[in-house]
Amino acid sequence: VQLQASGGGLVQTGGSLRLSCTGSGRPFGSYNMGWFRQAPGKEREFVAAFDWRAWHGPSDDYADSVKGRFILSRDNAKSTMYLQMNSLKDEDTAVYYCAASGRPILVLATVEYWGQGTLVTVSS
Repeated sequence: VQLQASGGGLVQTGGSLRLSCTGSGRPFGSYNMGWFRQAPGKEREFVAAFDWRAWHGPSDDYADSVKGRFILSRDNAKSTMYLQMNSLKDEDTAVYYCAASGRPILVLATVEYWGQGTLVTVSS
């Protein structure tokens, strides 16, 4: 599957932004999909994921740092996943990558497909 991320930009602290990730290729719904981010000088980290294929059943997972502020959604008919980011903080500044995996869960080690990154800059 090919992934195309978009929607990044400059936003003020406390503001909102919505990222989109559009996929092409194999059926979108057959993958676990999610977002990772990489801040300057830091390692890439997990942000959020839909785990449709998990053994315990479908679930949405969020990093503790974004829980309650970021919301995942997806439109399989449009092969598009969204990340609504609210109450943005300076520390949310990073390049955001969408990712997909056919494995049971989506974590950094199980990513099989990466989209190109989209830069989110949060500044007061």
